[in-house]
Amino acid sequence: MSSDEPKRPSGQAPIVIKGRGSRAWVPHRFQRTQREADADDGWPEDDDEPQGRVPTQVRDELARSILSRNDSPDIGFETSVNPYRGCEHGCAYCYARPSHSWLDLSPGLDFETRLVAKVNAAALLRDTLRKPGYRPQRLCIGTVTDAYQPVERRYRLTRGVIEVLAAHRHAFSLITKGSGVERDLDLIAPMAADRLVGVYVSLTTLDGDLARRLEPRAASPQRRLLTIQRLAQAGVPVGVSVSPTIPFLNEPELEQVLAAAQAAGATRAFSIPLRLPWELVDLFQDWLAAHYPDRAARVMARVREMHGGRDYRSDFGLRFTGDGVWAALLRQRFDQACRRLGLGRERFAYALDAFQATPGESVDPAGGRLF
Repeated sequence: MSSDEPKRPSGQAPIVIKGRGSRAWVPHRFQRTQREADADDGWPEDDDEPQGRVPTQVRDELARSILSRNDSPDIGFETSVNPYRGCEHGCAYCYARPSHSWLDLSPGLDFETRLVAKVNAAALLRDTLRKPGYRPQRLCIGTVTDAYQPVERRYRLTRGVIEVLAAHRHAFSLITKGSGVERDLDLIAPMAADRLVGVYVSLTTLDGDLARRLEPRAASPQRRLLTIQRLAQAGVPVGVSVSPTIPFLNEPELEQVLAAAQAAGATRAFSIPLRLPWELVDLFQDWLAAHYPDRAARVMARVREMHGGRDYRSDFGLRFTGDGVWAALLRQRFDQACRRLGLGRERFAYALDAFQATPGESVDPAGGRLF
């Protein structure tokens, strides 16, 4: 446990920082010395943050590239765009937290309070799509950050990215738990009519209290259901991600969450059990001890059962499904609920061949330009 963790008198409940998913600046896996925060370290303070809370700080970055390529056999897209580093939603379970270690920042509070905005994201993407050798592949927005986290209201980087994709008729999917996606329906809805976009809304629970603890700065469950409804009404294909499923926390609600999403307009669904790579295992166990000490041991025992007795197993084909009896029962419950509700589990089909490198010029996904 980090020396930066808030101290509490013996016998009292763990201290929780209001509006944050982590309680400490835990060291990252590359760190050899303990870091102390410096008030003048290049991270601007957010003057709107209420006193007594940890402020959100955003640093502008001129990124060198914006398109990340994926060759993992168990991920359903080949490229991704993430306009931000870190995520203010502060989800306690976020598998992307360890990515902050590469910035020499803590996967704990730093991940949700020290954000990086890639201010040239749209320009970089435009340059990439115009390269002679570029061929469109399945692209997903928001894979290691939420592209519609609160700072998007000010920076509008995600909107800039979608404007570029719309201009080039480049198909994409995005996943979010932010209602801000509704702002961009003027761009997304026309693309959806041409099979160029699909949106997945992450909905982990219908319990408002659990959501406030688990995802402190994300939209409420009811607000996310409204987002699903508004997207569907605008003709946008909508899926729901009930991920992660956490034993004895949101897992009992699995069928109810799927039913609520389907009633709101979702037509696809997927679910992934909790996975705890790298520093996340200690962060999540600390969160459990602070919020649900009565069931922390049971939760972790079940998680380890799904990962071959370990906190996490990263094997392709198992990391997103888990293994063993309990993982199989979860899959059965999910499959049965989807069949009953008519929710598809296949990916949305996108018109990759609609891509235009420049106005009036199309590109064949198999290679070569079509004039």
